[in-house]
Amino acid sequence: MRLNFFGLLSTRSPMEGLHDHYEKIHESIEVISESLECYIGGGQCPEFHSLQHRINELESQADKIIRNIRNNLPRGLFMAVDKIQFLNYTSAQDNILDAAQEALNWLAMREVNVPEAFQRDLLYLQDEVTTTLEMLGPALKESTALVHMESMQREEVKEKLRKIREKKDKVFKDKNTLVRKIFNSEIDFKDIYQLIHFTEKLYQMAYSSSKCSEILRTMIVR
Repeated sequence: MRLNFFGLLSTRSPMEGLHDHYEKIHESIEVISESLECYIGGGQCPEFHSLQHRINELESQADKIIRNIRNNLPRGLFMAVDKIQFLNYTSAQDNILDAAQEALNWLAMREVNVPEAFQRDLLYLQDEVTTTLEMLGPALKESTALVHMESMQREEVKEKLRKIREKKDKVFKDKNTLVRKIFNSEIDFKDIYQLIHFTEKLYQMAYSSSKCSEILRTMIVR
Protein backbone atom coordinates (compact mmCIF):
# COMPACT_ATOMS: atom_id res chain seq x y z
CA MET A 1 0.00 0.00 0.00
CA ARG A 2 1.50 3.34 -1.04
CA LEU A 3 1.63 6.24 1.41
CA ASN A 4 0.11 9.41 0.06
CA PHE A 5 1.81 12.76 0.52
CA PHE A 6 1.22 13.22 4.22
CA GLY A 7 -0.20 10.20 5.86
CA LEU A 8 -1.56 6.71 6.07
CA LEU A 9 -5.06 6.14 4.74
CA SER A 10 -5.70 9.88 4.59
CA THR A 11 -8.58 10.80 2.29
CA ARG A 12 -7.04 14.07 1.18
CA SER A 13 -3.48 15.31 1.16
CA PRO A 14 -2.77 18.65 2.84
CA MET A 15 -0.91 19.59 -0.35
CA GLU A 16 -4.27 19.59 -2.11
CA GLY A 17 -5.31 22.26 0.35
CA LEU A 18 -2.40 24.35 -0.88
CA HIS A 19 -3.84 24.07 -4.38
CA ASP A 20 -7.16 25.38 -3.04
CA HIS A 21 -5.30 28.25 -1.41
CA TYR A 22 -3.43 29.01 -4.63
CA GLU A 23 -6.75 29.34 -6.45
CA LYS A 24 -7.52 32.32 -4.22
CA ILE A 25 -4.19 33.83 -5.22
CA HIS A 26 -4.99 33.20 -8.89
CA GLU A 27 -8.32 34.99 -8.46
CA SER A 28 -6.53 37.95 -6.88
CA ILE A 29 -4.32 38.47 -9.95
CA GLU A 30 -7.12 39.84 -12.10
CA VAL A 31 -8.49 41.92 -9.22
CA ILE A 32 -5.15 43.64 -8.65
CA SER A 33 -4.73 44.28 -12.36
CA GLU A 34 -8.23 45.75 -12.71
CA SER A 35 -7.72 47.86 -9.60
CA LEU A 36 -4.49 49.42 -10.86
CA GLU A 37 -5.90 50.12 -14.33
CA CYS A 38 -9.01 51.60 -12.76
CA TYR A 39 -7.01 53.74 -10.33
CA ILE A 40 -4.60 55.03 -12.94
CA GLY A 41 -7.54 55.84 -15.18
CA GLY A 42 -8.82 58.46 -12.79
CA GLY A 43 -7.89 58.20 -9.18
CA GLN A 44 -10.27 56.17 -7.04
CA CYS A 45 -12.78 55.23 -9.73
CA PRO A 46 -16.25 53.98 -8.68
CA GLU A 47 -15.24 50.31 -9.05
CA PHE A 48 -12.07 50.60 -6.97
CA HIS A 49 -13.63 50.06 -3.55
CA SER A 50 -15.58 47.02 -4.72
CA LEU A 51 -12.34 45.55 -6.09
CA GLN A 52 -10.60 46.26 -2.80
CA HIS A 53 -13.47 44.55 -0.98
CA ARG A 54 -13.03 41.53 -3.25
CA ILE A 55 -9.34 41.27 -2.33
CA ASN A 56 -10.27 41.40 1.36
CA GLU A 57 -12.77 38.58 0.80
CA LEU A 58 -10.19 36.44 -1.02
CA GLU A 59 -7.60 37.02 1.70
CA SER A 60 -10.13 36.01 4.38
CA GLN A 61 -11.11 32.86 2.47
CA ALA A 62 -7.45 31.99 1.94
CA ASP A 63 -6.71 32.41 5.66
CA LYS A 64 -9.47 29.91 6.48
CA ILE A 65 -7.95 27.39 4.06
CA ILE A 66 -4.49 27.81 5.61
CA ARG A 67 -5.86 27.45 9.15
CA ASN A 68 -7.69 24.28 8.14
CA ILE A 69 -4.53 22.82 6.59
CA ARG A 70 -2.43 23.58 9.66
CA ASN A 71 -5.06 22.31 12.08
CA ASN A 72 -5.42 18.97 10.28
CA LEU A 73 -1.84 17.92 9.65
CA PRO A 74 -1.15 14.22 10.37
CA ARG A 75 1.43 13.09 12.86
CA GLY A 76 4.97 14.09 11.86
CA LEU A 77 6.00 10.43 11.80
CA PHE A 78 3.95 9.91 8.63
CA MET A 79 4.92 13.07 6.75
CA ALA A 80 6.82 12.65 3.51
CA VAL A 81 8.43 16.07 3.86
CA ASP A 82 9.73 17.93 6.85
CA LYS A 83 6.86 19.46 8.82
CA ILE A 84 8.73 22.74 9.34
CA GLN A 85 9.34 23.02 5.60
CA PHE A 86 5.66 22.48 4.94
CA LEU A 87 4.60 25.09 7.49
CA ASN A 88 7.15 27.52 6.07
CA TYR A 89 5.62 26.96 2.65
CA THR A 90 2.11 27.72 3.93
CA SER A 91 3.42 30.99 5.38
CA ALA A 92 5.19 31.98 2.18
CA GLN A 93 2.16 31.28 0.01
CA ASP A 94 -0.12 33.06 2.48
CA ASN A 95 2.16 36.11 2.34
CA ILE A 96 1.32 36.57 -1.36
CA LEU A 97 -2.29 37.48 -0.65
CA ASP A 98 -1.31 39.50 2.42
CA ALA A 99 0.89 41.64 0.16
CA ALA A 100 -1.90 41.95 -2.43
CA GLN A 101 -4.27 43.18 0.26
CA GLU A 102 -1.72 45.68 1.57
CA ALA A 103 -0.96 46.92 -1.96
CA LEU A 104 -4.57 47.94 -2.52
CA ASN A 105 -4.79 49.38 0.98
CA TRP A 106 -1.92 51.71 0.08
CA LEU A 107 -3.68 52.83 -3.08
CA ALA A 108 -6.88 53.41 -1.12
CA MET A 109 -5.17 55.45 1.60
CA ARG A 110 -5.84 58.68 -0.24
CA GLU A 111 -6.48 59.67 -3.83
CA VAL A 112 -3.30 60.02 -5.87
CA ASN A 113 -3.21 61.45 -9.34
CA VAL A 114 -0.66 59.03 -10.84
CA PRO A 115 1.57 60.97 -13.24
CA GLU A 116 1.60 59.71 -16.81
CA ALA A 117 5.37 59.26 -16.52
CA PHE A 118 4.83 56.36 -14.08
CA GLN A 119 1.70 54.77 -15.48
CA ARG A 120 3.28 52.52 -18.08
CA ASP A 121 6.02 51.40 -15.66
CA LEU A 122 3.48 50.54 -12.96
CA LEU A 123 1.36 48.52 -15.37
CA TYR A 124 4.46 46.76 -16.72
CA LEU A 125 5.60 45.88 -13.20
CA GLN A 126 2.13 44.55 -12.44
CA ASP A 127 2.31 42.35 -15.55
CA GLU A 128 5.70 40.99 -14.45
CA VAL A 129 4.35 40.19 -10.98
CA THR A 130 1.32 38.52 -12.55
CA THR A 131 3.58 36.30 -14.65
CA THR A 132 5.53 35.27 -11.54
CA LEU A 133 2.34 34.31 -9.70
CA GLU A 134 0.97 32.40 -12.67
CA MET A 135 4.18 30.37 -12.89
CA LEU A 136 3.77 29.18 -9.30
CA GLY A 137 0.52 27.27 -9.92
CA PRO A 138 1.92 24.67 -12.39
CA ALA A 139 5.13 24.39 -10.36
CA LEU A 140 3.13 23.60 -7.21
CA LYS A 141 1.02 21.04 -9.07
CA GLU A 142 4.03 19.26 -10.56
CA SER A 143 5.97 19.36 -7.29
CA THR A 144 3.00 17.72 -5.59
CA ALA A 145 3.00 14.98 -8.23
CA LEU A 146 6.70 14.35 -7.57
CA VAL A 147 6.25 14.02 -3.83
CA HIS A 148 3.22 11.80 -4.40
CA MET A 149 5.44 9.66 -6.64
CA GLU A 150 2.97 10.24 -9.48
CA SER A 151 5.70 11.79 -11.66
CA MET A 152 9.40 11.34 -12.24
CA GLN A 153 9.99 14.65 -14.05
CA ARG A 154 12.26 16.04 -11.35
CA GLU A 155 14.62 18.03 -13.59
CA GLU A 156 11.73 19.60 -15.49
CA VAL A 157 10.11 20.73 -12.23
CA LYS A 158 13.41 22.11 -10.93
CA GLU A 159 13.69 24.14 -14.12
CA LYS A 160 10.22 25.62 -13.59
CA LEU A 161 11.16 26.57 -10.04
CA ARG A 162 14.41 28.14 -11.26
CA LYS A 163 12.50 30.29 -13.75
CA ILE A 164 10.28 31.62 -10.97
CA ARG A 165 13.36 32.79 -9.09
CA GLU A 166 14.75 34.39 -12.25
CA LYS A 167 11.47 36.21 -12.87
CA LYS A 168 11.52 37.48 -9.28
CA ASP A 169 15.00 38.88 -9.86
CA LYS A 170 13.72 40.71 -12.96
CA VAL A 171 10.82 42.15 -10.96
CA PHE A 172 13.29 43.28 -8.28
CA LYS A 173 15.38 45.22 -10.80
CA ASP A 174 12.34 46.80 -12.45
CA LYS A 175 10.90 47.69 -9.06
CA ASN A 176 14.10 49.44 -8.01
CA THR A 177 14.21 51.39 -11.27
CA LEU A 178 10.62 52.55 -10.79
CA VAL A 179 11.10 53.44 -7.12
CA ARG A 180 14.16 55.53 -8.02
CA LYS A 181 12.14 57.28 -10.72
CA ILE A 182 9.26 58.04 -8.35
CA PHE A 183 11.53 59.18 -5.51
CA ASN A 184 13.40 61.63 -7.75
CA SER A 185 10.23 63.11 -9.24
CA GLU A 186 8.76 66.51 -8.41
CA ILE A 187 5.39 65.26 -7.19
CA ASP A 188 4.13 65.77 -3.64
CA PHE A 189 6.05 63.75 -1.06
CA LYS A 190 2.84 62.10 0.18
CA ASP A 191 2.24 60.83 -3.34
CA ILE A 192 5.83 59.59 -3.56
CA TYR A 193 5.50 57.76 -0.24
CA GLN A 194 2.22 56.15 -1.21
CA LEU A 195 3.28 55.03 -4.69
CA ILE A 196 6.56 53.61 -3.44
CA HIS A 197 4.79 51.55 -0.79
CA PHE A 198 2.34 50.23 -3.38
CA THR A 199 5.25 49.30 -5.64
CA GLU A 200 7.07 47.54 -2.80
CA LYS A 201 3.98 45.47 -1.98
CA LEU A 202 3.71 44.41 -5.61
CA TYR A 203 7.30 43.20 -5.42
CA GLN A 204 6.56 41.37 -2.16
CA MET A 205 4.03 39.25 -4.05
CA ALA A 206 6.73 38.15 -6.49
CA TYR A 207 9.26 37.68 -3.68
CA SER A 208 6.90 35.39 -1.75
CA SER A 209 6.25 33.39 -4.93
CA SER A 210 10.00 32.90 -5.28
CA LYS A 211 10.24 31.89 -1.64
CA CYS A 212 7.59 29.24 -2.34
CA SER A 213 9.65 27.94 -5.24
CA GLU A 214 12.75 27.65 -3.05
CA ILE A 215 10.87 25.61 -0.44
CA LEU A 216 9.33 23.37 -3.10
CA ARG A 217 12.78 22.71 -4.51
CA THR A 218 13.97 21.62 -1.07
CA MET A 219 10.98 19.31 -0.75
CA ILE A 220 11.48 17.55 -4.07
CA VAL A 221 15.23 16.97 -3.65
CA ARG A 222 14.78 15.32 -0.28
